[in-house]
Amino acid sequence: MTPKFRLLYLSIIFLIPVFLFSQIKSNNDVIIKKIQKKAAEYKSEINFTKSQSFYKKKDWDSTLIYSMKQLSSNTNKEIADYCHFFRGIAFKEKDLYKESKKELLLISNQFDFFTSVQIHLGTISFQLSEFRTAIRYYEKALQSPLIKNQYYSFAKTQEGIGSSYIFLKEYNKAEDCLMKNLQINEKAKNKAGLYNAYNILANLYYVQGKNAKAIHYFEKAYLLSKDINENYIKNLAAFNMAVFEENRSNFKQALGYRKEAEQWNDSLNNQNKIWAVADFEKKFAVAQKQKQIKVLEVENELKNNQRNWLFFSAMSLLALLTAGIYLYAQKVKNAKIILLQKNKLDELNTTKDQLFSIVSHDLRSSVNALKTSNTKLSATLESKNYEELNQLIIQNSGIANGAYSLLDNLLHWAMLQTKQLYFHKESVHLYSIVQQMEYNYKPLLLDKSIEFENLVSKNSFIFVDLDSLKIILRNLLDNAIKFSNENGKISFTTATTKNSFWDLVIKDTGIGMTQNTINELLNDSELLSKKNNSEIIGTGLGFQLCKQMIQKNNGILAIESEINKGTTITLSFPKTAQNG
Repeated sequence: MTPKFRLLYLSIIFLIPVFLFSQIKSNNDVIIKKIQKKAAEYKSEINFTKSQSFYKKKDWDSTLIYSMKQLSSNTNKEIADYCHFFRGIAFKEKDLYKESKKELLLISNQFDFFTSVQIHLGTISFQLSEFRTAIRYYEKALQSPLIKNQYYSFAKTQEGIGSSYIFLKEYNKAEDCLMKNLQINEKAKNKAGLYNAYNILANLYYVQGKNAKAIHYFEKAYLLSKDINENYIKNLAAFNMAVFEENRSNFKQALGYRKEAEQWNDSLNNQNKIWAVADFEKKFAVAQKQKQIKVLEVENELKNNQRNWLFFSAMSLLALLTAGIYLYAQKVKNAKIILLQKNKLDELNTTKDQLFSIVSHDLRSSVNALKTSNTKLSATLESKNYEELNQLIIQNSGIANGAYSLLDNLLHWAMLQTKQLYFHKESVHLYSIVQQMEYNYKPLLLDKSIEFENLVSKNSFIFVDLDSLKIILRNLLDNAIKFSNENGKISFTTATTKNSFWDLVIKDTGIGMTQNTINELLNDSELLSKKNNSEIIGTGLGFQLCKQMIQKNNGILAIESEINKGTTITLSFPKTAQNG
């Protein structure tokens, strides 16, 4: 790829989704109000009501589940259009563009927000590099008689068409559309829209070798970025100027811009770190407050025991023999209670120390790996080795995801131990949940070329808490992927039993484990465990969390495994009433 097109990809590919999506979302209030009215009109359709509620809350997983339930039993075309719209937006927000496009294409042209659907389809096609298709959808949106009164839709549709023409190298058509976009944003005095318009026009001229026009718009974008309170925009504006000056051999000016870009990038990273630390401190403060409450409860209990002892001592003056026997019995009983409490406290403290030690070690390892990788990343960025840069970014993402998964399991485990986790059981469509897990883990499955089979019965409904079920399946699927070799296979199947249970069988062709390891995992007293593989080590916290949540849902867990022959995990959950 030439230097010109490198700059073009950096400036356009990252900006178009951000600004186009943000502008379309500004119309979301109108859509939400209309959806709420429609839900009130069809209030007897429970699944439709739930799906619109979760759509409003941006809970995309639940939106997908309840919209699918509605579609499976729906005969109303208007409700079906809304459900496909919910699913299309939910998939798009999860970056599953092909699935999003399939859902949006099922919407009829009588839908209330059909123009918005066309703009979404144009944006999704642009993300998939289907530029001709993107232009076709944008032009359909422009045919709406109302779109010229909708600034954000009209401007960004012109911008989307112009950007698509740039990648198709039809520069005259691109310039015409992008100039219209610029005029609209100038009239509306929208700084974010103007910045984007300047930046894309600069790239249009730059890729054609029209450097005088290109630098004019790059400089306007750079100056305007000073008035926009977004660090990543300031970083990109300075970076574009640096690349442009480097290509003109103005290395002194380029160095100044590159230093500024790095400063804004550092500010952005520091801001993210501050948010992460603040969140951690908040959780730590909550934990400390819980400890203080426990201490006060123990002190109150001791004071109550002291009052009782004084009362029985007074009674002993009136009835020496009876009171003496009673006090002796109480003393023995209290001693047993205190001893049990001490043993339990010692056990909890040991578990806590062991957990903190291992979690701290794992977090330290992740942070150290991230630091090392970031050092390589900086060196690679300077050498402009974009292939290695991409590999390092993927590596950083994997490290961050691993640390996040560890902290997420730790949080849920702590909440479960302190009885703060709320369980609400309801009827859950098991096939939909497994299908959602497949969507969520598709990138990891593709990365290791693992075949995934969802053979769960579409008639399987179980009576469990939805959130805890997701945590259970997420941890088990994550382990199956982690301990599977490349080109392996993972399958989810179901079987019904005579005792009103559904059996969910999770089978992989991974490295397997010994019977000793299985016994260790199933032992409630064992918090931590390791696989017999020097390169794959886990805290076992996620599996212990799964066991406790399975018990909370009245479920049953069984494990079968052999070394190098894979692992089979069977989960049994109660059926709902409709399954008999």
